[in-house]
Amino acid sequence: MANALGYVTETKTGFDGTLAMMDLSARIRIEKNGEKAADGQPDYRIFAGDTRSEIGGGWLRKAKSSGREYVSITLADPQIGPRRVYANLAPVKGKKGRHVILWNPN
Repeated sequence: MANALGYVTETKTGFDGTLAMMDLSARIRIEKNGEKAADGQPDYRIFAGDTRSEIGGGWLRKAKSSGREYVSITLADPQIGPRRVYANLAPVKGKKGRHVILWNPN
């Protein structure tokens, strides 16, 4: 079962939108990681609100079945809870530039 954790819109530097989980609602920015120097580092860095408070990262992946590229994200912050949250960024059908953050329980 896929649960939407929020929605973002493409920008010149990544994505901008809202994370909405249970009692948490926060503006987020997903920005390209211009300082990436190794394969293990994220392709995107995720920030909360208007601050530079980093709450996660995103890695470009290819879907095995379709070969399409997507962003796999990991979120971690005390306001989220004691465990990391894993999700995927997927385009919204019929809404160019709009993406949904889908919870990935694995």
